[in-house]
Amino acid sequence: MKYKIIMPVLLMCLLCGCSADTAVTPQNPESSDTPAVSDLFAMDTYMNLKVWCDNGETVLKDGARLIQNLEQTLSVTSPESDTSRINQNAGSPVEITEDTSILIQEALQIGEDSHGALDITVYPVLKAWGFTTQEYQIPDDDTIRNLLTHVDYTQIQLNGNLVTIPEHAELDFGSLAKGYTSDRLMQLFKENGAESAIVNLGGNVQTLGAKPDGSKWSVGIVNPLSPAENLCILKIENQAVITSGNYERYFMGDDGKAYWHIIDPKDGYPADNGLISVTVIGESGLLCDALSTALFAEGTEQAVQHYQSSDDFEMVLVTEDGRILLSEGMQENFQNISSLPVEVIRHE
Repeated sequence: MKYKIIMPVLLMCLLCGCSADTAVTPQNPESSDTPAVSDLFAMDTYMNLKVWCDNGETVLKDGARLIQNLEQTLSVTSPESDTSRINQNAGSPVEITEDTSILIQEALQIGEDSHGALDITVYPVLKAWGFTTQEYQIPDDDTIRNLLTHVDYTQIQLNGNLVTIPEHAELDFGSLAKGYTSDRLMQLFKENGAESAIVNLGGNVQTLGAKPDGSKWSVGIVNPLSPAENLCILKIENQAVITSGNYERYFMGDDGKAYWHIIDPKDGYPADNGLISVTVIGESGLLCDALSTALFAEGTEQAVQHYQSSDDFEMVLVTEDGRILLSEGMQENFQNISSLPVEVIRHE
């Protein structure tokens, strides 16, 4: 059985300009007026880092090492990573790094807040669909039903830097790792005296402060109904902007339907609950990354309720019937450049 595979490269377009080369290209790093720039490939995606500080070249080299270390720690495919050791020793406690412990704590909290829409133990189901190997297939109902018996984030036991998952369970951090990485990069940049920086980790954007001239950063969000175009422009400062959508990574089955990589832990199928794109804006890249997946799986009504009961993020939702749902906190920093109507979601 053959499938048409569609994986758009452009997830989010920075209007300040980022290249996709794999070389480190510092630009006048001795001056804080011009950014040092690094382009690299890591975590299976192209990344661009820009930082304004006197020792920019050195800082970016440290940033690249940080990314490499986190990838080695969190990668589900690396046999020596924390993730692989947890999965290989399911049923027994495993000692993990502080980074992994932080990710698990956050995943458990967002899992609870989203009523299980984010579940880092859904990895076996993701594998069954072929999204981890790009050998795509549509699993039969019995296979999915059996795999779901091992999907339950509430069974993860975390005690400091010791974690235990049930036998036959597996986890991965694909919905959190890049957001956490951008948080760590911002911390590194601040520790080295930077007041302005921006990173684009495969479409996950996070900024430190404002632009050097004091103005806000402009970030374009892809139109999920026409991925070659932008939907809107967001103005941000000291925030992350992270999007999950059904247009990002999917395949077409022989039945003519599209199947995307965001799995609903409740039924084991690609989440199809009324949303086609979710963008989350907030101060924490980790939170934004995890929530973009959670809200997508929750669906329109529950995502709106989730926002109304929270105070630590803003959002831009695009519904399958062609509406933009904009949280009220983004109104002044949102420009619609599409033909889709906008509805403002307010806190209760």
